[in-house]
Amino acid sequence: MGLVAAELERQGISTVAIQLLRKVAEKVRPPRALVVPFRHGYPLDAPEDPARQHAVIEAAFKMLEDHRLQPPAIVDYEPNEEK
Repeated sequence: MGLVAAELERQGISTVAIQLLRKVAEKVRPPRALVVPFRHGYPLDAPEDPARQHAVIEAAFKMLEDHRLQPPAIVDYEPNEEK
């Protein structure tokens, strides 16, 4: 994913990777990574919780809007940001 994100960024397309493990994000260093605290296989959390899923995606989009973040940027998602 990190190599794909880097190439997309070179082509002018901004990206955000949703990562389950901070250690992986630190090694791979995608341009932007949102590290989520959920179990493996569930990067958007519970499958039957669309409000939570939308909150995670919204947090990723906010990373694109934050011009202070310079790639590579790693941000920890905090579930209490949802509402």
